[in-house]
Amino acid sequence: MKLHEFQAKQVLARFGVATPRGVEATSVDAAVAAYHELKSPVAVVKAQIHAGGRGKAGGVKVCKSVDEVRAAAQSILGRKLVTHQTGPDGQLVRRLWVEAGSAIEREYYIGIAIDRESQQPVMMASSEGGMEIEEVAASHPEKILKAGFSPKVGLSAEAAGKLAKGIGIPAALEARAVQFMQALAKAFCELDCSIAEINPLVTTKDGQVIALDAKINLDDNALFRHEGLVGLRDLHEEEPLEIEASKFNLNYIKLDGTIGCMVNGAGLAMATMDVIKLYGGEPANFLDVGGGASAEQVTAAFKILLADPNTKAVLVNIFGGIMKCDIIAQGVITAAREVKIGVPLVVRLEGTNVELGRKLLAESGLPITTATSLDDAAQKAVASIAKK
Repeated sequence: MKLHEFQAKQVLARFGVATPRGVEATSVDAAVAAYHELKSPVAVVKAQIHAGGRGKAGGVKVCKSVDEVRAAAQSILGRKLVTHQTGPDGQLVRRLWVEAGSAIEREYYIGIAIDRESQQPVMMASSEGGMEIEEVAASHPEKILKAGFSPKVGLSAEAAGKLAKGIGIPAALEARAVQFMQALAKAFCELDCSIAEINPLVTTKDGQVIALDAKINLDDNALFRHEGLVGLRDLHEEEPLEIEASKFNLNYIKLDGTIGCMVNGAGLAMATMDVIKLYGGEPANFLDVGGGASAEQVTAAFKILLADPNTKAVLVNIFGGIMKCDIIAQGVITAAREVKIGVPLVVRLEGTNVELGRKLLAESGLPITTATSLDDAAQKAVASIAKK
């Protein structure tokens, strides 16, 4: 679950992470009132959407008067921002964060993610603040320093100190930088984050070390431990079909292609998408029904696939283990009868109860194309679109 910048800053502040003062606003009048409340000669009006690149898209404006704040709010609110992370359709701005300006001395990058190889959180730090970390990794990998740490112990002062020195934090501010990094590490672990990113972390002319921006993603699987954070979810920022899928505990991500995929298991889903691309097609989604889905979940998954107007064909690829092929087949049949199928449907089943599953499909009387292998299924799905 993603948090808005202002939400991330408010949550991080509870752990001692230093952030600028700010006020949320959902109207132009509220933005003006926020400016008066902050009593800062310089204020920054920021669009609040779940995407990076807001500044380049015109969603961040530095203001030096109430008239400038009003004009900035009017130009951003209700506008669709198009960034490298929103896609061409952009994202509608429904709220703003009006923040007191900071006298920036220098910008840095600090972020934490899970390192799968070492199986622990890793803090990354760079002197290249304000840049996308992927760009830094590609052009200047030597400028990214890393320090792994145990969730039980936290980030040590020694490790944080090395990072601070390594990225060029002034000696007079090292202690504050260490405190900042340790607080961020504690927040990452206690909140069950998957990502915590401060870009940029800045030092100011009056000797502060603060988070000028903040990005937090929470692990959905741990939200049951954080009931107070669940209410921060902004459904406006999420794909409607992904929201619907979450109601049935389905792992669904909308993509830009035309072949809808329903698969059990993330690895098999990735392989299915790769093979579709191998034969010249493009997947319309990632949908993993899991290893023990019920017929109801399969039916819901099928309806979600067909609800995407970009889907021109559907490929069901199931390897039955815990998930039995006859359950999948019955779910497909039930959904196909409830929802008008206007696209080709290709089904490949293998594993537990596969013969029974195939028999159910064959006797359903529905226009279903069966396949004997993943290659066969992908080729048939791609070909079905080409025939149109």
